[in-house]
Amino acid sequence: MTFDSNAFLIIFTGSLIAISCGFLGVFMMLRKMSMTGDAISHAVLPGIVIGFFVSGSQRSLEVIIGAGLLGILATLMIDWLRKKARVQLDASIGITFTLLFAIGIILINLLAYKVDLDQECVLYGEIAYLPIDSWITKSGLNLGPRITWLAALNFMFVVGFIYLLYKELILTSFDESFSSVMGIPAKGINLALMSIVSYTTVSSFESVGAILVVALLVVPPATSFLWTKSLMPLLKLTAVLGILIALLGYYLAYWFDSSIAGMMVTVAGIFFGISVLIQGKRPFWAKGTSTVNQPFGI
Repeated sequence: MTFDSNAFLIIFTGSLIAISCGFLGVFMMLRKMSMTGDAISHAVLPGIVIGFFVSGSQRSLEVIIGAGLLGILATLMIDWLRKKARVQLDASIGITFTLLFAIGIILINLLAYKVDLDQECVLYGEIAYLPIDSWITKSGLNLGPRITWLAALNFMFVVGFIYLLYKELILTSFDESFSSVMGIPAKGINLALMSIVSYTTVSSFESVGAILVVALLVVPPATSFLWTKSLMPLLKLTAVLGILIALLGYYLAYWFDSSIAGMMVTVAGIFFGISVLIQGKRPFWAKGTSTVNQPFGI
């Protein structure tokens, strides 16, 4: 197989999505909220349906806004059930995403005669179609694959978000009470994080699909966590894994004639399994070195 421009675009775009999801997944994992990404990926469905009904297009700003608002609503519901109703976190996540997802399916059925939309088109995606979906300006200029531009924009948002709120994210991830004493609005930071997770999920629908985004939010950070307990190396290793997942996933999908997005997640699972086996065979005195008592370099 030759490494043509289409292969490069698919691998490059897949890498951007995997790295973006992985970076966000690191901070969600530190907050013990990794599966909140699963809740958000399903909970945004009503917002997508309403946005699509208003605009008539899956690519509109209304869809992104609708999904973002539902992502924030899902976060507030989970937080309310956990703190006010005293429901366990896993139960509150399950209640929230099943309820909102069911509402989304009902809305699709009710509006099916008005919009060309179904559950599968917003939950599954295929990155192989990326090269044929070009962004063409009104003057006729072809700027390249639209999804690549979306992935690059999302990547810049994620990196900028982490760069600007790095200290705040660390403090609120480890001790919300202490961060509040320091004057940091923990709830606001959490909502901001969930909002950008919502945007990342929506912007990745057409490439890897919402369901597979969940795996990219969870598996690469979890794999990196098996190798390091320092935050910056954790982020760097997650980025490297994202690139390897996209690269190997693409070529394995070609060789096995299967879904590229599905193979990328399969590769991520293989990396995690290998890491578990290797770390499990290490002697107990070699596990958790100097960073155990000072987690993530703090």
